[in-house]
Amino acid sequence: MASHTERREPRRAPLRRLLATAFACLAAACLVLLPDGRPAYAEPTVAEIEQQIEEAWRKLEPVIEEHNATRIKLEENRAKVAELAAKIEPLALQIDLVMSRVSDIAVEAYKSGPQSALNALLTSGSPTALADQLSMLEQLARIRKEEISTVIDLKVEYERQKAPHDFLVAQLTKTEAELAAKAKEIQAEFDRLQKLRQSVYEQTVGKTSLRPAPCPVTYPGGRAATAVKYACAQIGKSYVWGAAGPNSFDCSGLTMAAWAKAGVSLPHNAAAQRRSMPYIKRADLRPGDLVFYYSDLHHVGMYVGKYNGVDWIVHASQPGVPIKMQRMDASPIHSYGRPG
Repeated sequence: MASHTERREPRRAPLRRLLATAFACLAAACLVLLPDGRPAYAEPTVAEIEQQIEEAWRKLEPVIEEHNATRIKLEENRAKVAELAAKIEPLALQIDLVMSRVSDIAVEAYKSGPQSALNALLTSGSPTALADQLSMLEQLARIRKEEISTVIDLKVEYERQKAPHDFLVAQLTKTEAELAAKAKEIQAEFDRLQKLRQSVYEQTVGKTSLRPAPCPVTYPGGRAATAVKYACAQIGKSYVWGAAGPNSFDCSGLTMAAWAKAGVSLPHNAAAQRRSMPYIKRADLRPGDLVFYYSDLHHVGMYVGKYNGVDWIVHASQPGVPIKMQRMDASPIHSYGRPG
């Protein structure tokens, strides 16, 4: 039997492999034969293209959310470091002041050497008076030494608390730099997806498809009404990762900006938003509540109500797709939350 060598396919980046597989699948699915036997390729359908883009985007969006989370954590730890540094600064000034006083004591002690002691004895005519002076000087020096020791101990303790934060900030800064470098790669993939989309779409999406139902369906009142009306008003604007308005948004940027209008502060990260608010049941949903998606919580949208038996959200979904309404159950739901 003739021997043969197993060929191994070279490893590729996940996104490149995904897109290559997508093109291969589309090519196989669309191959037909012309009357003369020559192969012909039918144009892929809108549904096929959207499916491929959705699969690619699900791999990109977690990277974007990781970048947002890292930036938030970096700023939090920088704030802690600044707070500790502010506490240490007056201690350093206090040490300088005490050391200055001790220097004065040292000068006085030098002046009170043997010759000065004799002069003091001759002047006072009383050995007891001299002893009292020397004892007071020694006691003063001991008190200053205790003051210095206390301040130094406090400074060492604050430095001990500050050290891990400095280390963490250094690590996060490095991580953020790596993510920022990867942003070019992400943008390249965005451009690739856009070219794919433009190759099959001959016209832009109409306004009616972006808003297939009233947005919001009903007004909840209070701060939720302010938030949901703002979110609905952004329909048609563009998706830009890392953006939070006013002209473009990513998923968590849209919900953050909407609730900020209502006076509620949310972090710019879907998973962090999930942790910042209580869970609610689906049956208790009202316009303005947030809907979180996927097991790793890398996407969030805003619930806008039920219309004709369908629950709707408004969300910033992915690059190339304007902010729009979508059926709430179109993607795997993780949970529901209510800000404020």
